[in-house]
Amino acid sequence: MAGKIATAIFCPPTGQVARDNPELGRAAWGYSQFETCCAAASSLGTPLVTPLHTPTFDRSALIAQARHAVLARGGAQPPGMEPWIARSWQRCLQAGRTPEQALAFDCVSRAALCRTHDEHAQLLRAAGPVLTHLVHAIGGMGYFALLTDRRGVVLDVKGPVDHRDPRAHAIGRAGIDLSEGSVGTTAIGAALTELRPVWLHRGEHFFDANGSYSCAGAPLFDPLGHCVGMLDLTGVDVPERPELRHVVARSARALEDALLLQEPHALLLRLNWPGAQLGSESDGLMVLDADGYLLGGNSAARQLIPMPRSLPGQRLHSSDLLALDWPRLFDAAMHGQSIDLPLWSGLRLQAMATRHSACALPAHSVPSAPLRETEAEWIRSAVRATRGNVAQAARALGISRATVYRKLGRKAKD
Repeated sequence: MAGKIATAIFCPPTGQVARDNPELGRAAWGYSQFETCCAAASSLGTPLVTPLHTPTFDRSALIAQARHAVLARGGAQPPGMEPWIARSWQRCLQAGRTPEQALAFDCVSRAALCRTHDEHAQLLRAAGPVLTHLVHAIGGMGYFALLTDRRGVVLDVKGPVDHRDPRAHAIGRAGIDLSEGSVGTTAIGAALTELRPVWLHRGEHFFDANGSYSCAGAPLFDPLGHCVGMLDLTGVDVPERPELRHVVARSARALEDALLLQEPHALLLRLNWPGAQLGSESDGLMVLDADGYLLGGNSAARQLIPMPRSLPGQRLHSSDLLALDWPRLFDAAMHGQSIDLPLWSGLRLQAMATRHSACALPAHSVPSAPLRETEAEWIRSAVRATRGNVAQAARALGISRATVYRKLGRKAKD
């Protein structure tokens, strides 16, 4: 034994952190194992290091304890258990399911799958290149990629699915319903319910029959911010790789960007905080039509600029979000310059605008000149009635202060 550890004491991947933070090391690796490792290193005068290719810390015992506490005894979730897993388990129990019951992986009908593919044609088109890159990134790890719709029905599968293994074959097919209501707790159902990236390993699945799967999942949002599906990575009897949650989340954001850029638009805005490098994958993206109306944005844009949900039939204008005369965005695109972008909150972003050839708005969606004249006169009258108090006039009209400024500004230019 001494000969094997004469140069270094090897700990699990938590060892590097554990050396700097002993309390974290005890929590992550187990008190007795950690203390034994430290004592051996100290007695030999050797460093405590982490090898590059050690297996991930085995959580099997902790997961088994959680299953016993919550599923067998009906108790509260133990420390260290993800709350969303406990919530999912409880929903399964409340639905009358038990972990040991037999599980069927149901496939929707061929007609239903065709309708689903037609409904999600844009999503599938945007997903093609992203799935190809994702599968290349995880090559050799034993995982494959799944794309589902918002209900959890598989739309597409990419990667090395071993159809000789009934467990891989059960889920690695288009048309399989992998929703929580169908197959219990999975990364698919969790990502669609929690609307955030998740990681799930073996016994963290509700059903015993799913105890060989490890999976990472991330939700997908359309240009208006609605969840349209999710992206999943699944392996069968593979080592735990929680870092795949980050990989699948980045791929989901790339897919969202591709979906957004499919929208016919006149202007693309790249947004970021001042000092950040514009053109990176962290950029917020917004697309506008020729009149400055918002057609959509990606998740990063919705984090940078709060975008209120518009009512059906209503459209959000860029000047409702940006404290900037919107034609300047198109001027900036002509000169290819980044611009300072003030928000109504007082925060400032930097932006790069790019013109795109876009379909003109339908004639019925563009207000006629007489209608614009009447609308502007109503607003001017309201402002006069409040003696120039724009905020009060906006409240009286039931519109935003930004809309008042925009309408008056547009009329002055007409």
